[in-house]
Amino acid sequence: MKFAVIQFPGSNCDFDLLWAIRDVMGAEAEFVWHDETSLSGFDGVLIPGGFSYGDYLRCGAIASFANIMPEIKRLAAEGKPVFGTCNGFQILVEAGLLPGVLIRNDSLKFVSKWQTLNVRNKQTKFTTEYAENEVINLPIAHGEGKYVADEATLAELKANNQIIFTYENGNPNGSVDNIAGIINKEGNVLGMMPHPERAMEDLLGGSDGAKLFASVLKNFVKVEEVNA
Repeated sequence: MKFAVIQFPGSNCDFDLLWAIRDVMGAEAEFVWHDETSLSGFDGVLIPGGFSYGDYLRCGAIASFANIMPEIKRLAAEGKPVFGTCNGFQILVEAGLLPGVLIRNDSLKFVSKWQTLNVRNKQTKFTTEYAENEVINLPIAHGEGKYVADEATLAELKANNQIIFTYENGNPNGSVDNIAGIINKEGNVLGMMPHPERAMEDLLGGSDGAKLFASVLKNFVKVEEVNA
């Protein structure tokens, strides 16, 4: 299983994400520049955090029109795993692959710290290695991480069990219903503001992020092998 780690001008967590999936988890992965027009040969997409295109206009808005985006949408439509963290989450929302929008933190300040989360749904291909309602600890680092959506969208997210992670012991940005991460209805596109790729080893302060990538490799690989 081969992953594309997409690089935009301004990405700054791309090396962390590549290290997490390739060097820690042992999967095959390569950088793909935003201007490329093909993801042929890749089985999954990872979109890193950072400040794509300087976060001008609105976080993730310009990146959502990058040349590589039609290919990311193609893989998403084919049921391949697509994961975005922080700015990657913002890009997925701006591209219409996930509902809602991310706006400035209530504090209007950039927040960088470790944050406890609750795993609300472990019945997804991204979270089976966690326990239901497991409390985990991951780093956050963002100024526009407040997730909001209209009432109809929120009702749909709850009805379909698409709210995957919520903030625990405090809401760092004012997200509605403490939402930290959501998944699409089909269950193969996940976006979240916290950074699991920065919590892969205890030496770094925690390893709770490793279970997310282990879940992806276990469940999406299994599907591929069954279909082979």
